[in-house]
Amino acid sequence: VQLQASGGGLVQAGGSLRLSCAASGSIASINFMGWYRQAPGKRRVLVAGITEGGLTTYDDSVKGRFAVSRGNAKNEVHLQMNSLKPEDTAVYYCNAEEKGWGTQYWGQGTQVTVSS
Repeated sequence: VQLQASGGGLVQAGGSLRLSCAASGSIASINFMGWYRQAPGKRRVLVAGITEGGLTTYDDSVKGRFAVSRGNAKNEVHLQMNSLKPEDTAVYYCNAEEKGWGTQYWGQGTQVTVSS
């Protein structure tokens, strides 16, 4: 499985950004897709994710502001980020997890910077 992320950039506080990630390869094996983020000096944490069946999970810090969704073909995951805050600044990583063994795959990071 290969993951290609797009989106990100620089935005002022209160603004919006949309991240997208497309999976290729053995996409039928994927159950969960999501987004993690890592700020400088901090560990990588799950921001939002969605299962093949549409179950979603969010970090408490983004609930009500971010929305994760899968594309119709199920090989894409999107993250709509609204009401962005400076503390959302981080490198965001697309993630996919296979069924069964739960093998994890990672896309290249994309920088999100929110200015105050």
